[in-house]
Amino acid sequence: MKKNILKLAAIGILALVSSFTANAQKIAHISLDSLISVMPESKKAQAAVQDYAKQLEQQVTAMQAEAKTKYDDYQSKAKDMAEVVRAAKEKELTDLQQRIQEFQQQAQSDYQKKTAELSKPVYDKAKKAIDKVAKENGYRYALDTSNGIVLYSEPADDIIGLVIKSLGITPGAAAPMAPKK
Repeated sequence: MKKNILKLAAIGILALVSSFTANAQKIAHISLDSLISVMPESKKAQAAVQDYAKQLEQQVTAMQAEAKTKYDDYQSKAKDMAEVVRAAKEKELTDLQQRIQEFQQQAQSDYQKKTAELSKPVYDKAKKAIDKVAKENGYRYALDTSNGIVLYSEPADDIIGLVIKSLGITPGAAAPMAPKK
């Protein structure tokens, strides 16, 4: 009798472990940063961003050279200038310096926008490839090991409808659902 109970318990435990194993989720991981760094499109985007930065830098250098020339001219002639002319030249120099600072700030903003604009297609292509590989190999999730972001998940595992229902929110009153991948 004791042997039968042990056999039944062992069979039960084996069945339980088998059911957990059958429901296990396949999870993949990838360093997205490493993937993107080896993509040819990434190298082209980086080169384009560097060219853009050089153009901006050249413009700043030209503006600074103009300011220096005007300042040197002011310095050499300031003693002989009438007070009103000196004040006008000082204002011109101050305005020029302010324009240079504003240009530098705008250039930094434009540089960041250009970087994002050129990086997006590369990221999108990498993401699409990760999705394809994950689906083809039966992975339910793909985790980015470079920063911990989940890159892929099965749309069937989306539980937003269940969460909305558990909160007692009527579907028509709920905020729009996130688009499916």
